Amino acid sequence: MAKVLEGPGMGLMKKWGITVPHYVVVTSVEELTTLGDANDWLKKSKLVVKAHEALGSRFKLGLVKVGLDLTGAQAAAKEMLGRQVGSITVSQVIVSEMVPHKEEYYAAVKSTREGADILLASCGGIEVESNWDRVKKLAVVVGDTPSPDALEKLAKDAGFSKELAKKVVDFAGKLFACFDNEDAQYLEVNPVVVRESDGQVVALDAVTLLDADARFRHHDWNFPFAAEFGRAYTKNEMEVMGVDSKIKGSVKFIEIPGGNTAMLPAGGGASVYYSDAVVARGGKLANYAEYSGDPPDWAVEALTEKVCSLPGIKNVIVGGAIANFTDVKKTFGGIIAGFRKAKAEGRLNGVKIWVRRGGPREKEGLEAMRALRDEGFDIHVFDRHTPLTDIVDMAL
Repeated sequence: MAKVLEGPGMGLMKKWGITVPHYVVVTSVEELTTLGDANDWLKKSKLVVKAHEALGSRFKLGLVKVGLDLTGAQAAAKEMLGRQVGSITVSQVIVSEMVPHKEEYYAAVKSTREGADILLASCGGIEVESNWDRVKKLAVVVGDTPSPDALEKLAKDAGFSKELAKKVVDFAGKLFACFDNEDAQYLEVNPVVVRESDGQVVALDAVTLLDADARFRHHDWNFPFAAEFGRAYTKNEMEVMGVDSKIKGSVKFIEIPGGNTAMLPAGGGASVYYSDAVVARGGKLANYAEYSGDPPDWAVEALTEKVCSLPGIKNVIVGGAIANFTDVKKTFGGIIAGFRKAKAEGRLNGVKIWVRRGGPREKEGLEAMRALRDEGFDIHVFDRHTPLTDIVDMAL
């Protein structure tokens, strides 16, 4: 699951016919000034300026300013940009038009084990949390779409008047279409409002969580995902994410500063298992990593290069269970190529490599790993008969 910031989230909703305010995302006051010269709405509308980062309680932190003209928006942007909040530096602001309205409503679609729930409430904004009993739900099973009649009943149960219910039904149908077609796991609009000037239902905000592993299906996802760890993604992390978006399998990489044990395990379960074992034995993780789903060797090589570039590492653990279909020889070919490149660049000096793996073509893959000893690598290779985390005990 990957969080998408407000700007691209609203862009996805607009793609599926949902009305959103005019908005721009900028990284400098100069950029906002240039856009102001080219867009009348920035000069004529009252504006809202918000820090465009994965931060909670932005209003309390002074990172939301409302009712501004363009000059005021420029001043607010200047005040916010570069501000440090915890480990996050504000690098972007989103500037949008204020939409005059009287009432605020709530709408969301969230993934469930059986499919999805569509949520509606005739109250919104900060009121929805204290009035959660007014939020009504429509369950939709996997593969189905909600019927207009079912959505109309949901809107009426949620307390919308007959006239407004028709508009809310249309909005909820479009929100579900966006959720379903964009591989979303959660979409929330709070508040939903009715614009006074024309009675149009407008989404004023967006909370968007997507299935990051579906990125290869969406060539128009040209936006980065928001970091999940209270900091911006590093350059190496983003480069691995770029590789991951191009393959059918999976490669993952997160840096953990200060550690000395690097991880290069196969499979999501094994990656957590090995990481837990390192911590339980008193070790210090330098990263989290994982490759799975029979990724191409070049993708595993790219991941290996990032793991080998971690500073101060003493051990690299290449662990995995017994694969069902991942080709051990092929993926090990990518790891070996990454090791060789790292060694040629002067890395891996004094670093021990620990390998445990089983699966299709494991014999050939393990033999290729063992052959690295002849090239000067300090490598220790074990097959399926060695318990998974024994190599952690040996390394530590």
